Amino acid sequence: MDPLTRVAELEEDFLKIVEETAHWALRQRAEFDNADIEYKGRNDLVSDIDRKAENMLVEKLSALLPGSGFLTEEDVTQNVSRDFTWVVDPLDGTTNYVHGLPLYTVSVALKHQGELVMGCVAEPNLRETFSAILGSGAKLNGEKLQVSKTRNLENALLATGFPYQDFSQLGSYLELLYRFLSATRGVRRLGSAALDLAYTAAGRFDSFFEYGLKEWDVAAGALIVEEAGGRVSCWKNTGDFVGERTIIASNGMLHEPMLRKIEKVFW
Repeated sequence: MDPLTRVAELEEDFLKIVEETAHWALRQRAEFDNADIEYKGRNDLVSDIDRKAENMLVEKLSALLPGSGFLTEEDVTQNVSRDFTWVVDPLDGTTNYVHGLPLYTVSVALKHQGELVMGCVAEPNLRETFSAILGSGAKLNGEKLQVSKTRNLENALLATGFPYQDFSQLGSYLELLYRFLSATRGVRRLGSAALDLAYTAAGRFDSFFEYGLKEWDVAAGALIVEEAGGRVSCWKNTGDFVGERTIIASNGMLHEPMLRKIEKVFW
């Protein structure tokens, strides 16, 4: 069977699994206990909810696609050389979640032989599910999704995130932030890269840029942006945004102007 045909057959159950996990996390927030937080680093939290959500996803996705591998944020990395590999962020925006900010998602992507073929970002507070299959477009709650048509930076609203582990480029990054703040309508920082990417795909943001992210932070969202008609690259303008640990996702028309500003600061 053609891989994409197989993926399409999985889509309905896949979306249900991700959505159910996101809504479970939302329900658990009412009983959340700060004592359950662990600190991977001062700005890098992991809660009991992260781990439980990850275990739920691994169990259900394993049953959905037997023999598939996993690359996840918290605990599970297994069989990543398999034809199909799930890339899982069980709770993107953990710090928001811990502090009661309703800006967090469950983000899951599926790769076939290293290529992104399906992705879902589920945001439970607004009950929004962003999804895409390679070559089939992007959707928001089942309806077609499209990036914005903004043509110039002066009219653009951007999104970004701040580093939480690697501060080695913080000075240059702040200079870049100044350049974008002074050239656009504004820059927003939601605290969830997956949500930033989903909102870029939906045209709510015109572009998103950040450095220091991991594959599970961006995999699903990157595919959704591209399938919504946008463009995704690293800051060196190649497709290796995972290896380079830098990402820019845009509506396409703003990509080159943004890259030029990045180049002036970093190269």
